Amino acid sequence: MKGLYCKPGGDQEDVKFVLQETSLPTNIGNHQVKVQVKSCALSPVDFKMYEDLKLEKEHVPVGREITGVVLQVGPKVMFFQPDDEVVGILPLDAEQSGLCSVVLIDEFNLVPKPEKVSWFEAAAVIKDGLRAYTALHTLARMAAGQTVLVLDGASPFGVLAIQLAHYHGVKVLATALSPEDQKFLQELRPSVGVQESLLARVIRVWDAKDDLVDSCLEETGGLGVDIIVDSGVRLYDEEPEAQTKQPHKHDLLTMLSVGGHWVTTEQHLQLDPPDSHILFLKAASLSFLNDEVWTASRAKQGRYLHILKDVMDKLCMGTFRPQIEHPVPLYEATVSMEMVQRKQVRKRIVVKL
Repeated sequence: MKGLYCKPGGDQEDVKFVLQETSLPTNIGNHQVKVQVKSCALSPVDFKMYEDLKLEKEHVPVGREITGVVLQVGPKVMFFQPDDEVVGILPLDAEQSGLCSVVLIDEFNLVPKPEKVSWFEAAAVIKDGLRAYTALHTLARMAAGQTVLVLDGASPFGVLAIQLAHYHGVKVLATALSPEDQKFLQELRPSVGVQESLLARVIRVWDAKDDLVDSCLEETGGLGVDIIVDSGVRLYDEEPEAQTKQPHKHDLLTMLSVGGHWVTTEQHLQLDPPDSHILFLKAASLSFLNDEVWTASRAKQGRYLHILKDVMDKLCMGTFRPQIEHPVPLYEATVSMEMVQRKQVRKRIVVKL
């Protein structure tokens, strides 16, 4: 059978992906499950993460968010039986690509897939849903009545973060990077109940007339937002043109409320002493969003599975509605993955097997 792999090295955005033959281990572990893969979502590969965790290998398997049917279970598997429909995320140290027709995966990385949910929606939502829960619940301790700012709200992760926050009674602000993003965000509505917009305000960062800080302070009566979830920040005034639509770190510190919480995806964020002093004066906090810690560490495995199950429940209820491109066949996976790695697509791409 074939799987999708890549060879690390050089610029992350110029990596080449190849479909190559691979084989399944003959022995199944005590707690392993053999799954026939039905669909697999594509996400960018973070090679620095593999390097930091000392998981470098000649060919890195690509595609980790999978859905499928259980074919066989190990002798000590407790939660699944053959023919069960499942969804899960392959761990970072997995030897197989999620685009293989059959994979072996530990039962503690899987949860049942609801019958009403399609294979493609389940694969598309599982990782972004996990990120949204990690950012808003685990790190920011979101509560009803707060105000949250989601930067780049039209991204696959941003959409689920908006939907999750609105579900819990949080006032949501979001930024749009283009007129198309603005139109899409303004049309977001809940699947059930009062058909009001999910967003209190869409801030047009593509328009110089719309100031991010002023807009947020205006919406909160000058008090600032309780939670900020970014999609990258500018660390310096002189940045590449590709980052001009990202907010400066000082802007985020300025609009953060007293006791507020900033959740960042910027791995190399640097705060100078004056920046730290602002956080101190506001009694505010900063957290780094790294959803890989759930599978890199087994310390909170039960909570991880609870989050994955809740993500599936929210998808089944219609609370989560992911933005998906049309499913692509396996032979187009190489080109699709190159586009995903270069961040040239705005919706989640799912491969049909």
